[in-house]
Amino acid sequence: MMARIHRSAAQWQHFIELWQASGQSAAQFCKTHDLGYVSFCKWRQRFSADEQQHSPTQFIDLSTLTQTPGAARWSIVLSLGNGVELKLNQL
Repeated sequence: MMARIHRSAAQWQHFIELWQASGQSAAQFCKTHDLGYVSFCKWRQRFSADEQQHSPTQFIDLSTLTQTPGAARWSIVLSLGNGVELKLNQL
């Protein structure tokens, strides 16, 4: 049985960066570096969520669609993932 090693967030961040550059699967990387796979996945998910929270929200200005002469009709489809789409139409 492997002894429990407590690692800091900075250490996990370093391992995740090494893994991203390694080209190995997560399971293979964990085995090579004697890391717990479940712990590795939890930290990877945590850092991924942190990055998503810090990435700026991007907006598209749709007001120009109605300002264009002859552009009385428009249709926009936003793919939200998992087969979910949001459709906006002006007829």
